[in-house]
Amino acid sequence: MIQIEVNGQKLEVNDGVVLKDAIELSKAFYLSGTTVGILKAGTKKEEATSEYKIITTKGEIRIELVGEHGIWTRLKDELINIKAHWETANSIAFGPVETDIVPERVEKKFNRYDVFFGTGGYDAKNTYLMFSKDKHFSDYGSPREAVIGKIISGKGVLKELKQGDTILKIEPVIKWETLLDKISTSDLSTKLEDGMRIFTYFKVDLVNESPEGSEHFLALIRNKTFNVQIFSNSFISDDTLKGEGCPYEHWEARSEGAVAIRTDGVGNGRIFIYKGDRTSSAVHTVVGHVTEGIELIRIARVGSRLAVIPNPERVMILGIGFAQAEKIADARGLKLEKHGYTGDDAIIVEQDPKTTIGIIKEGVVAGLGVKDDKIIDVQFYDDLAPITLDFFRHSLRLKDLPLGPLPVFYTYENTYLFRSEKEAEAYKEINPENVPTKEVKAGEIAVTNQAAKRYGMIGVKLIDDTKYGPTGEKFECTNIIGKVIHPERLKGIKAGDIVYIREVS
Repeated sequence: MIQIEVNGQKLEVNDGVVLKDAIELSKAFYLSGTTVGILKAGTKKEEATSEYKIITTKGEIRIELVGEHGIWTRLKDELINIKAHWETANSIAFGPVETDIVPERVEKKFNRYDVFFGTGGYDAKNTYLMFSKDKHFSDYGSPREAVIGKIISGKGVLKELKQGDTILKIEPVIKWETLLDKISTSDLSTKLEDGMRIFTYFKVDLVNESPEGSEHFLALIRNKTFNVQIFSNSFISDDTLKGEGCPYEHWEARSEGAVAIRTDGVGNGRIFIYKGDRTSSAVHTVVGHVTEGIELIRIARVGSRLAVIPNPERVMILGIGFAQAEKIADARGLKLEKHGYTGDDAIIVEQDPKTTIGIIKEGVVAGLGVKDDKIIDVQFYDDLAPITLDFFRHSLRLKDLPLGPLPVFYTYENTYLFRSEKEAEAYKEINPENVPTKEVKAGEIAVTNQAAKRYGMIGVKLIDDTKYGPTGEKFECTNIIGKVIHPERLKGIKAGDIVYIREVS
């Protein structure tokens, strides 16, 4: 018999057991085809670093030491339970404590977030631990090598610290360094050894302060998977929603296990999960924290598809009927309000509040229904027109929602033209892709490419055509992106109407 662990659950199993057996025995949460992380026995070691946590009455600050650590090592225990003695617009001082530092009578330069020692009256018996709030010059009676470290997280806490606040605890940050004996695999026939620790998923607790950011993350993991598309020593990221807007909502240090979304600049919409501590950022909004399975995050490599459990689960009633929505609401202890068309064949096309965090806070979700003949199911040609489809899904928000509204722009004969509500032509160039050569089939849906003035126009025809595409343009100006499953539903629509596009496989 050998001893193993599956997501923290200790098991005694027969020698020769494979990964599939362990998952079944433990009844672990596992999604077929996802990556499992395995640590072999003795593959982790504890390693103290130059980082320390300073716990105050206003919260946690983390510092990273620079230079020699001698004075800090000697004094850190004496700094516990001392209060902030004074503060200015530029700095705050905790103390005093008695030390053996040698003060200098000279003005020194301090940068924002510097950590240093100073003295009162140039007397080492009155030594203060000091934090710089801003770049400035001053004479604090500091030793020659004044700065001992930098604040790397908890900068918001520094702003809140006032005279009288207290340092409650100082702890070294222990880094768990994973060595080479680790396995990242989706092969369930992998043989297990004594002492192995297995991780099949990770869990994320979302924060109430980021309702829209949390919804962005929930949209990304709608299938409960996170795709590792970028890997570094400090983070992994999934770029599936790169380019999709997400507002900045929550300022917080990007500590280990933090889930954050870039909200501006190159890569906006990209979702990061951090393996190491980073400072807060004006372009990264923190939406949650990994509370279980951080080991899987550390082990994962590029190309991994990781199973994830969000807390709370997403509340999404778009694209379904009211009967099914009622079951979802009841299961979550929510009230469902019905608006618009509410017949048995109704499909919900709008929900309010729009975010899961908002719905749970209110305890109610309202759905707007339309007759199902307003729903246009489309099968997309992802293998033939991936770039154009990226534009199309972005335009209709099909990357993060089950269906999207598409206003009717113009109709004539058997041709129906549409313009998305979301101006998206600047999002991506629409170069010729999957252009027809001989014939366009009835029901095929197309986007006008940049070879024509009206690029970005969307169209469908109800008849075959050997000359013009679904948007009325020549073939070379037409990118075919898919086919409408029930094109007859378009009959009778007119300019100004709205249909709803729903993707089907």
